[in-house]
Amino acid sequence: MSKHLYAAAVCTLVLLGAALAGCVAAEQSAGPAEDRDILYQASTIDALLLGAYDGCISIGELRAHGDFGIGCLHKLDGELVAVDGGFYQIRHDGTVHPVADVETAPFAAVTFFDSDETIMLDGPMNLTVLQERVLEHLPSENYFYAIRIDGTFPSVEARSVPAQERPYPRLVDAVADQSVFSFQNETGSLVGFWTPAFAEGINVPGYHFHFITDDRTGGGHVLDLYLEEAEVQIDMTPDFSMSLPTGGDFPGLDLSGGLQEDLATVER
Repeated sequence: MSKHLYAAAVCTLVLLGAALAGCVAAEQSAGPAEDRDILYQASTIDALLLGAYDGCISIGELRAHGDFGIGCLHKLDGELVAVDGGFYQIRHDGTVHPVADVETAPFAAVTFFDSDETIMLDGPMNLTVLQERVLEHLPSENYFYAIRIDGTFPSVEARSVPAQERPYPRLVDAVADQSVFSFQNETGSLVGFWTPAFAEGINVPGYHFHFITDDRTGGGHVLDLYLEEAEVQIDMTPDFSMSLPTGGDFPGLDLSGGLQEDLATVER
């Protein structure tokens, strides 16, 4: 091989190697696709039931873990809904406000929503029937699922809870002062999760939904609804990650269980 041909071959190999290295670096910086299939949670539902209402994670950090989810705000100040990348607080007075990154949450669950299956349902359906019909489409009850349900809702009953002051009451007592909102013929989204039974105490076993209207003017924790048709998107999240509070009341809580009755009352 001549010197000129050898030099050209070396240059080609160098350029090809650089291009491949650049592709690998770009792929690594983007992160593997499966990283989006993680349900990230801050604190536990049992801690919230016992009154651990101090914010333990910023909304900015939650955004780094997902664009879809639910929770509550510092001091239990309203319901938190994350949808389409926006994070919203639904206050006790029924108003809805975008949440700043510096604000904090004592409990939240988020993921990056990528629908694995889309189904169309027609009714009539109340919340119980809707949940039963969605359950028929879950591949297994042993995984976490992010679930988004869009439609025009003839009726939705939702609630929000006011900010609490120390000494914090248990959640079952705090919700006694909840505000209940009734929506009629509102177009909006149910945002929530299915949690497997084995995760009792960590999150709400079964379904947990919050509602928000398309115009972002109303919503809350869903108590009941009536629905005639809807689009249901299901995102299975086989990976789970949880961050526990390092301060506030959490370290001293008795989290050995036995809060099912409180949870049932709170969810109703």
